[in-house]
Amino acid sequence: MVKMGKDYYSVLGIQKGASEDEIKKAYRKQALKYHPDKNKSPGAEDKFKEIAEAYDVLSDPKKKDIYDKFGEEGLKGGVPGGGGGNGGNFTYTFQGDPHAMFSEFFGGQNPFEHFFGRNGGMGEDMETDDPFASFGMGGMGGFPRSFNTHAHGGKLGKKQDPPVTHDLRVSLEEVFTGCTKKMKISRTRLNPDGRTTRSEDKILTVEVKKGWKEGTKITFPKEGDETPTNIPADIVFVVKDKPHSVYKRDGSDIIYPAKITLKEALCGCTVNVPTLDGRKVPITTKDIVRPGMKHRVNGEGLPLPKSPDRRGHLIVEYEVKFPERLSQSAKDTIASVLPALSV
Repeated sequence: MVKMGKDYYSVLGIQKGASEDEIKKAYRKQALKYHPDKNKSPGAEDKFKEIAEAYDVLSDPKKKDIYDKFGEEGLKGGVPGGGGGNGGNFTYTFQGDPHAMFSEFFGGQNPFEHFFGRNGGMGEDMETDDPFASFGMGGMGGFPRSFNTHAHGGKLGKKQDPPVTHDLRVSLEEVFTGCTKKMKISRTRLNPDGRTTRSEDKILTVEVKKGWKEGTKITFPKEGDETPTNIPADIVFVVKDKPHSVYKRDGSDIIYPAKITLKEALCGCTVNVPTLDGRKVPITTKDIVRPGMKHRVNGEGLPLPKSPDRRGHLIVEYEVKFPERLSQSAKDTIASVLPALSV
């Protein structure tokens, strides 16, 4: 005689031969009754898990058929020969999360808002009657026809989370040459069972192209957190310029502030302007440098994003440093000279 082990029918409070709808109705009733959030009696958590295991077996035709013929031990591989072809290569172990099963059975909703009183306990009549009947729901009560249907086929009701945006800081040198950035993100992903989740890290690789402008967006579709009830968000990186110690950026042009003395501004000078690739370009002016005066060096800026073989300009902006003080003799000399130069 085969040992039956656990009596899953008794756990759900139904008779062997119960219909699919009766099994679902029984799970609803027992899971609501013993959910640990509402039932604080000792052993409620174990009972809740046992109810989930019973429903997992009896709601699955293959598992139910083996259990009906060979009991728990046959289902879990305890019968020599495995039951003459039905269970020979089938070994069952309950791996599910009873809380995830409960949540997904009710479509991600909170049934306690409808079935429990304000004091957090279950009403007396709900311990013996189907709680759905009181609200005119009856049968499946508008919930998914089966646990698996919601877990794997409910995409029509899912909405995608809004994009998650991160700044991608790049230096002017990286924009000048192009580079590869590897960004590590932490996210939640679904396990193969479609119900439980895990936390994982992933490296997203961004190929920064020559000349990319600040504000350029790089999108990685659906790389955000994943749950049974959502469509993962897109991960978006937005290019942001790192502050530079020498230059300022203006689109594809770079601006170099050249500091010169008042004497140089009046008498002419040569400024050795550094380039992004480490060279020095001598810029000579013999004219008087007026406030705000600029000098453009063609083709020494950043690559153009749409034509990276061409480059923007290097703009030299002169900044005149005035002396903090002058001797009286210097003032006299300047005063004697400047009137002849005035307009």
